[in-house]
Amino acid sequence: MDLLSNLSLGFATALSLQNLLYAFTGCLLGTLIGVLPGLGPVATMSMLLPATFALPPTSALIMLAGIYYGAQYGGSTTAILVKLPGESSSVVTVLDGHEMARRGRAGIALTTAAVGSFFAGTVGTLVIAAFAVPLASVALKFGPPEYFSLMVVGLIGSVVLASGSVLKAIAMVVLGLALGLVGTDTQSGVERFTFEADELVDGLNFVAITMGVFGLAEIIANLEKQGPVASEVTRVSTLFPTRQDWRRMCPAILRGTGIGSTLGIFPGGGPVISSLTSYLVERRVSKNPGEFGKGAIEGVAGPESANNAAAQISFIPMLTLGIPSNIVMAMMAGAMMMHSIQPSPQVMTRNPDLFWGLIASMWIGNVMLLVLNLPLVGIWVKFLTIPYRFLYPAIIVFCCVGVFSVNNMVFDIYQAAFWGVVGYAFLKLRLEPAPMLLGLVLGPMMEENFRRALVLSRGDFHIFVSTPLACVFLGLAVLLLIVLASPALRKKREKAFHEED
Repeated sequence: MDLLSNLSLGFATALSLQNLLYAFTGCLLGTLIGVLPGLGPVATMSMLLPATFALPPTSALIMLAGIYYGAQYGGSTTAILVKLPGESSSVVTVLDGHEMARRGRAGIALTTAAVGSFFAGTVGTLVIAAFAVPLASVALKFGPPEYFSLMVVGLIGSVVLASGSVLKAIAMVVLGLALGLVGTDTQSGVERFTFEADELVDGLNFVAITMGVFGLAEIIANLEKQGPVASEVTRVSTLFPTRQDWRRMCPAILRGTGIGSTLGIFPGGGPVISSLTSYLVERRVSKNPGEFGKGAIEGVAGPESANNAAAQISFIPMLTLGIPSNIVMAMMAGAMMMHSIQPSPQVMTRNPDLFWGLIASMWIGNVMLLVLNLPLVGIWVKFLTIPYRFLYPAIIVFCCVGVFSVNNMVFDIYQAAFWGVVGYAFLKLRLEPAPMLLGLVLGPMMEENFRRALVLSRGDFHIFVSTPLACVFLGLAVLLLIVLASPALRKKREKAFHEED
């Protein structure tokens, strides 16, 4: 009964006219920008994050969630129509989705992606609703040692699942932790690493960093590409799969949903790992593995279901434990902090409208995407033909206005420009910025809980192994380090990410 009453509260909140409008706006804007090649959920959310700061907290998070879903859907649209994934978890969709489009089955491929994403999103929402209360009840028993140990696991996990070099991922985490030290020490009131700049007293601007590293850097990188990006598909005929298509896609959707619901909770690249795993599973269980890469509908249904389920499930650690499991959840956590809401298990009891309203809006957002996007497929096909030289100046102006609107400081625009150049350098050096941003978000919380634990124990470090939960988390962290050190497992990891590339 508690679950039903909580969901009733959530739907009552999410179905208000105001929140429905913001959910629709988020889905539409996310799809509109996410459909552009090279601009996925991360870049889209980083650019649109400032637009939510003037909104009530619940409406802001609902709109951000809608942007997330919309940008993900746009990524699959781009992958199928243009053979350019809009985001990393749509890389696998390119293999068979674009081949289906070239054979005149673009509408069926898009419908398959939409139906799979909707079903997986619905299941993911139900899983979040079912497990949120038990996990939050356990998390309420956490003290400073448990929180510190859990954050250590999250950061090490982001290194394990980050693509590319392990040493580079570790370096990015350390850089993020260092950047989190900039500002005023909350316990002593001493300014740290501000270089006597008043603009840095409150720390680095989270929005400026994310918008620069993910938004402006992607724009600079895409401007390097020669020639316009054009779709080989000029029109879409039928959107309705045949009976044979349904028989082939339904088992793949079920398997992909199960894989995404299982792997999505892991820190780092849940949707990416889930989509890749789903594709490998579908190819292995198929009676005709030779069809994969040539337009197999299972190659679209499975991965699209897996990455959407994983994207939904990734909300669980952030909502129940206050620990973001990936870069998008780090942005959501940052948005909550911008609205003076500390991500923690107490959100469920202190802000039940926000907590359950956000969960209910996840299902509503998936319904909106299903109803909104399929009729607009023709528009997205035409939209992809717009030259980038007309789009990018408008996006850059939007970024600058958004960054300035946060604190009304020109210095923040300089920050965004600086981090745009830095982000471009990261792309050139193949440095993944996601671990850095996770370190930036978790760093101050790690430091606070570390110092609080030592104050409680009067400087005795044994407090970090004094409780079963803290020991379990530290043991898991050690296990992840062993995974990193194991040559055999490291080769399998590198092979998996090589296939993703």
